[in-house]
Amino acid sequence: MPADAPTRGAMILAAGRGERLRPLTDRLPKPLVPVAGRPLIEHHLHALAAAGFDQVVINVAWLADAIMAALGEGDRFGLRILYSVETPGALDTGGGIRQALPLLPDAPFLVVNGDVFTDFDFRQLTTPMGADDLARLVLVPNPAHHPDGDFALVGDRVRRGASGDSRRTFAGIGVYRPGLFGGERPVRFGLGEALQPAIEAGRVAGLPFDGRWHDVGRPATLAALGGPPVPSAE
Repeated sequence: MPADAPTRGAMILAAGRGERLRPLTDRLPKPLVPVAGRPLIEHHLHALAAAGFDQVVINVAWLADAIMAALGEGDRFGLRILYSVETPGALDTGGGIRQALPLLPDAPFLVVNGDVFTDFDFRQLTTPMGADDLARLVLVPNPAHHPDGDFALVGDRVRRGASGDSRRTFAGIGVYRPGLFGGERPVRFGLGEALQPAIEAGRVAGLPFDGRWHDVGRPATLAALGGPPVPSAE
């Protein structure tokens, strides 16, 4: 399959409410929760800079002002940070990416969920995608809280519906073409709604990753990583 230009832009999804970490996230936005010595989102910013990205878009909604004040314009990370500000209810993953498209290059771009902690090297996603592919997803072994996984990886193709050892969990890390988010859509929609027809058409590639990866949107995981305790809601 022919290839095209390498990945250029990068985006961090940081608009979520952090419901599972309440009441901690009632006053502290989830991307700023400290993990391994620094706010969670800063791990991504340093890793993206190390991978050669010089500009990153961050979508924000809940406690947006706190995130923007903490990160600023990105100078201390060696980056230029642009913000896509959403309504208080946020736009979900797909809607958030679609709103941010004017801030991203008209070329394949990388997106990472702001609530994962990983040592994945983003340089692995800067190589050109297949010319017919609309997305490339990073898939990890299924964690205990999600034993059935999300997708099957058959060769380098992401598939739905298969079972067994080929099933893995979507890491919240991927590369997407802007065209994946085109067409008539509601303002608020999930990334999965955009991916499903592309997967069925065989236009989504997969990359397995077996290194360090954690979903930090859960109190037990946050505690295991040395983060602050989540108080019991009264």
